[in-house]
Amino acid sequence: MDPLLEEYTSPFDFEQGVNTSYLYLSPDLNVTPPGSPGAAVRGAQRPESLAEVGEDAVTTVGQCVPALTEQEQEELREELAKVEDEILTLSQVLAAKEKQVVEMKRKLGITSLNELKQNLTKGWQEVTTSAAYKKTSETLSQAGQKATAAFSSMGSAISRKLEDVRNTPTFKSFEEKVDTLKVKDENNEDKSNGVSG
Repeated sequence: MDPLLEEYTSPFDFEQGVNTSYLYLSPDLNVTPPGSPGAAVRGAQRPESLAEVGEDAVTTVGQCVPALTEQEQEELREELAKVEDEILTLSQVLAAKEKQVVEMKRKLGITSLNELKQNLTKGWQEVTTSAAYKKTSETLSQAGQKATAAFSSMGSAISRKLEDVRNTPTFKSFEEKVDTLKVKDENNEDKSNGVSG
C-alpha cells in the first residue's frame, strides 16, 4: 500500500483523556494541570477558575493578596499614583522629543526616503565588509577564473579538433566535391545569363 495513503495513527492514547490546559499556571505546588489523566488518579481538585477577559481581575487578585492595613493600602495607592504620573510625564516628554526630532530633520532636509537610502547604504556597507561576504566574493572570483580558463581551453580543443577533422581525407574529398559543384553551378549561371566561358 502507498505510504502516503495509509491512515495516520497518533502516538498518544486519547482514550485516557486530553490535557486541555497546556499552559496552566497553578497557584499551589501541585504541578499536575487540571484535567490531565494523572490528576484524576491522585484526586487533585481543580482550583477556582481564573479571571477571564472582561471579568474584574481586582476582585480575584484581592482574594489572593494577604490583607493590608489601611495605612499600607494608602501608601500603596499614593505610590501607584506617583508611578502613573511619572509614566504620563515620561510619555509626554518622549512625544515632545519625537516632535523635536521631526522638526530638526525637516530643517536639515532629511526625509523618510533619504533615511531609507542611508539605512540601505549603511546596511550594504556592513554586508560588503563582513567576513562572510569577502569569503564568498573570493570564492566566486576564483570560480569565475576557473570557468574562464575551462571555456578557453575547451574552445582551443574544439578548434584543434575541427582542424583535425578538416585535414582528414574524407573531409578533403567532401570539400573537393563541394568545390566541383560550385564551379558547375557558376558555369550554369554564366550560360543562362548569356556569358560564354
